[in-house]
Amino acid sequence: MRQDHDAGGGHTSSRRAFIRTSSVGVTAAALAATGAAPAAPVSPAAPAAPAPLVTAVQQARAAGRPLAVTPACDGHETPAATEGPLFKPESPERGNFVTPGISGVRLDVSGVVYDTACTPVTGALIEFWQCDQNGDYDTSGFALRGHQYTSNRGAFRLQTIIPRDYWGRWGNRAPHIHTQVQAPGGPVLITQLYFPDDTQAYGRDFAALNAQDRLRNSACTITLSAPKDGHYTGAFDFVIKTTV
Repeated sequence: MRQDHDAGGGHTSSRRAFIRTSSVGVTAAALAATGAAPAAPVSPAAPAAPAPLVTAVQQARAAGRPLAVTPACDGHETPAATEGPLFKPESPERGNFVTPGISGVRLDVSGVVYDTACTPVTGALIEFWQCDQNGDYDTSGFALRGHQYTSNRGAFRLQTIIPRDYWGRWGNRAPHIHTQVQAPGGPVLITQLYFPDDTQAYGRDFAALNAQDRLRNSACTITLSAPKDGHYTGAFDFVIKTTV
């Protein structure tokens, strides 16, 4: 039997304490481990301008992939969404959810976490959790759950599968990935990521599923490349506040 998944839920004080404690403890190590490469020598007569940041969406544009609804950092925070009832604290630190026993349409999604000044956020905590190819969440363990920290360039990468839609007490839900993002010591952004209407997975009509999901926010749509050998590559950039 399918479980009902997405009741509205408040973010508890203990969860906030957990995130802040974890992010502060790891940020120093992340900074030490991801130092920037030394700059190339420049002629004194013609100093080079700083290299522009290349966002995941800019990479998608260069590759000819379709763009998301909000294609670049414009200083506006990524829209928030409900957390749902099935968040679990103390998930493992990892960027690869494709563990033994996990099957489904593969997805490799990457991007950058920016602050509202469009500066990459180093050591930001990102937590992901999602259902599997059958629309079920792992409530006894940590399958398809985990957290990671952004690099010194604000980058993240998640290897996972495209989740299935489901239905139940709280209505129909389109495929989505739950996410929490937080700069060290900053407020927590809780949101959900969605998929384009033309996504092909599990024989489902993503356009119809997206249209009937009352919680879906199209601004949180992942940019997807065309599938290659049944494997999707996606991009999404977060914009978050760094002070409470």
